[in-house]
Amino acid sequence: MTTEKGLALVDLDDDGVDRAFRSDVIDGLSQAQKAVPARWLYDDAGSQLFEDITRLEEYYPTRAETEILTRRGAEFAAAIGPGRAVVEFGSGSSVKTPLLLSQIDPAAYVPLDISGDFLRAAAADLSAKFPGLPVHPVEADFMRRVELPDDVAGMPKLGFFPGSTIGNMVPRTAVELLRTMRETLGADSCLLIGMDLIKNRQVLKAAYDDASGVTAEFNRNLARRINRELGGTIPVDSLAHEARWNDEFARIEMHLVAQRDMEFAVAGHEFALAKGESIHTENSHKFSRRSGNMLLLAGGWTPTHRWLDSEERFSLILAEATIPRSAP
Repeated sequence: MTTEKGLALVDLDDDGVDRAFRSDVIDGLSQAQKAVPARWLYDDAGSQLFEDITRLEEYYPTRAETEILTRRGAEFAAAIGPGRAVVEFGSGSSVKTPLLLSQIDPAAYVPLDISGDFLRAAAADLSAKFPGLPVHPVEADFMRRVELPDDVAGMPKLGFFPGSTIGNMVPRTAVELLRTMRETLGADSCLLIGMDLIKNRQVLKAAYDDASGVTAEFNRNLARRINRELGGTIPVDSLAHEARWNDEFARIEMHLVAQRDMEFAVAGHEFALAKGESIHTENSHKFSRRSGNMLLLAGGWTPTHRWLDSEERFSLILAEATIPRSAP
């Protein structure tokens, strides 16, 4: 069956299990290098743990991006213009959103997130901060085209995708998402997107393996979610969090590494991990100016403006929906 959440349809089976989640997990655990797409890290517990991560000393991206949003407000306002409906993809707690909304005179705000309870609480909090701004939360998987509320249909759109979440995806998936965003927002839209930059690998590794172990709990929460929602028997306490720098692909990888040989079941399927083998749970690609621009262009967006924090660790890029051309 399908169940309607906001304006999104989530495909559930007769036991109330998200079919996409089950399919991704079973397919991923069946591979030689076991892997689960990073988007499934973000149930309500995972979303809260990630918010905790953003406040850690080691995790610089949030501070760097917040600095840009705070210091460059007049430039954002001039480049974006007033009267746009701001559509935030994967809004989470919307912590950075007020910094943008207070600068650009938006006509409405549409947060999209797959974690419904978290989404609605954040939307209510933002409505209190901006009492005159129409807020339309939509519980949706933004990896697919989303039908936006009728109230914003005729407004010009600004997509907001902060936090370098685009870096969690391999290039093919990232390009597909950018094209989907263009379909969701429309031909005359703009996109403000965060991209983390290549830098010292020790700084990068510390950001994804903090001393207090919050990122480790965030990673292991995926295994707990699989056990809870898919009838899994994964021995969570025997999985260790590991952050690895992959220089060939310019990315940090997160893995859950087996500390012993183990066998377990998920949704009636049997799996095994030998000691030292891992489940690959997340990528976080880092970008140069050229690689970031190329990704956007491949996804149907033309970069127009770029802002960096004072230490040049992080970038926010404004892009316009590319007008289709038949030739260069």
